Amino acid sequence: MSTAKVRSALVVTAHPDDVDFGAGGTVAVWTSAGIEVSYCVCTSGEASGDGSPGMAAVREAEQRAAAAQVGVTDLVFLGHPDGAVTASLDLRRDITRVIRRVRPDRVLTWSPEINWDFVPTSHPDHRAVGEATFAAVYPDARNPHAHRSLLDDEGLEPWVVRELWLADGPTHLRNQAVDITDAFDKKMAALRSHASQAGPTGDAIEEDLRQYHAATAARFGLGDGRLAEAFQAVDTSR
Repeated sequence: MSTAKVRSALVVTAHPDDVDFGAGGTVAVWTSAGIEVSYCVCTSGEASGDGSPGMAAVREAEQRAAAAQVGVTDLVFLGHPDGAVTASLDLRRDITRVIRRVRPDRVLTWSPEINWDFVPTSHPDHRAVGEATFAAVYPDARNPHAHRSLLDDEGLEPWVVRELWLADGPTHLRNQAVDITDAFDKKMAALRSHASQAGPTGDAIEEDLRQYHAATAARFGLGDGRLAEAFQAVDTSR
């Protein structure tokens, strides 16, 4: 992994609230350290809640409110269909566009692999977004010949992402822990912003998350009373 200072990061998710469940504490730690974080949300989460025509707008507003709780103000929603995301060339192009605009040192997205220990985190949309994001990081974003219209028509120069962090992949592949003890309250505030998704608002989910993050911290030797989120971090600088 590169030792150069990380100045900016891009988080690419399938749905509103994915980042807050999987990496909300980490994002809060990064922004507190002065890292500029942007979000790219591939759908608007419209296939959820009561399924009303206005659900997409509701969920986008909730994600903006949640992002503000952890210090993020730059968000883009790509508008791909919730529940039917594929790692298509169109999605790769759209993510590549965001990478070239943001020019992040680090990209965090969801693993394209199945976590057999807890399959709900391996939603097909999550895995498709992870696959497409990996392709956008390497080789698309750095290749001037990929998605030529981005360079020729939009003036978006190629960009090399130095680090790729994968969330919710197989546990044995997770090699990078982030201590979120001091950021846990911000993570919970972000989750509570998703009012249309009834689960995140109760005390039960907070206790479950505390236990999960405590176990993660213990696995990485962070000590008693600490909380952590863990990822598979990959050097993509070469």
